[in-house]
Amino acid sequence: MSEKSMLPFNDLCAQRRHLGDIVDEAIRSVLDAGRYVMGPEVAQLEQDLSAFCGARHAISCGSGTDALSLVLMAKVKAGDAVFCPSFTFAATAEAIARLGATPVFVDICADTFNLDVKSLRSSITMAKDMGAKPVGIVAVDLFGQPADYDDIEAVAASNGLWLVCDAAQAFGASYKGRQVGTIGLATATSFFPTKPLGCYGDGGAVFTSDAELAETILSLRIHGQGKDRYDNVRIGINSRLDTVQAAVLIEKLKIFPGEIAARNRIANRYNEQLGDIATVPNVLADATSVWAQYTLRLPRRDRGMFQSFLAAADVPTAVYYPRPMHRQAAYGHFPTAPNGLPVSDRLAAEVVSLPMHAYLTDELQDQITAAVQAALAART
Repeated sequence: MSEKSMLPFNDLCAQRRHLGDIVDEAIRSVLDAGRYVMGPEVAQLEQDLSAFCGARHAISCGSGTDALSLVLMAKVKAGDAVFCPSFTFAATAEAIARLGATPVFVDICADTFNLDVKSLRSSITMAKDMGAKPVGIVAVDLFGQPADYDDIEAVAASNGLWLVCDAAQAFGASYKGRQVGTIGLATATSFFPTKPLGCYGDGGAVFTSDAELAETILSLRIHGQGKDRYDNVRIGINSRLDTVQAAVLIEKLKIFPGEIAARNRIANRYNEQLGDIATVPNVLADATSVWAQYTLRLPRRDRGMFQSFLAAADVPTAVYYPRPMHRQAAYGHFPTAPNGLPVSDRLAAEVVSLPMHAYLTDELQDQITAAVQAALAART
């Protein structure tokens, strides 16, 4: 097997070929104008993003991590407790802990990989009994679909907590008629290249319909400025989305609906071909996914052997996430739900993701599913 023959896990080059010269021309326009930071394309992108999802305010920034951090900087103080899942990328808890607050890790649902409201309720009770100061919830929309927000919002309201959505993987999805970006106090997303809507570097955005919060975040993302850049009214950061990335995203957003439809068609084909032999992903009723990842569960299987079998057939795989945050050195000392996080621990040992992108052809997908079928038949 040669690396050259391995199928791409996320074929960004196929998307570039599809776009043709459109993005090159957009980048050239920025270069010719010379407004590389906060050029007019940034404001245009923010308007386009707002119109796409229905949020009143879309604020671009330097990364998905910064997007979440900006929201939390506006809402969190040292000593506060914020609830979040452990089965996700470290940026979720990092954004909380960096502010001197305490992430309280909550378990997830086995069928959706998203926050479990029963574990959330017990964690809130535990935190209050410990004398902590609960202030909010960060729910993660993992692998492309929203968390079950009806129940989460009810728990947040009954306990006086704000809700922030970490939709780094789910921009473009919907929950019961509500677009991601319009749920909770605010939503943070990422435009990292491999995200469903990705730029050519790092980038992110915050969505909110709260005008006061939006004004605060606009200040925070440029050093806490007030009426001008030499009038600093709060401690902020430097997190501007550069103009080149905004130009790229403007063009990619135009084709994004078609790419979402393609991702869903590909996910449905995976489900049809693999549903009888593996535990395939589940999407909530009345919700949609943008399928940032297509993730199988392989209970009672040797995942390493399975991955090796597929690699020998030139099919790449990935594991998101092999170690939940509460099992990592940097986060292991933070509190967890009173009954532990058994689902997070179990799924971390079972999950494996297959290639997923909007330009995966039926022929290549059939090659992938044939390799999966052969691997499972071989009792890997």
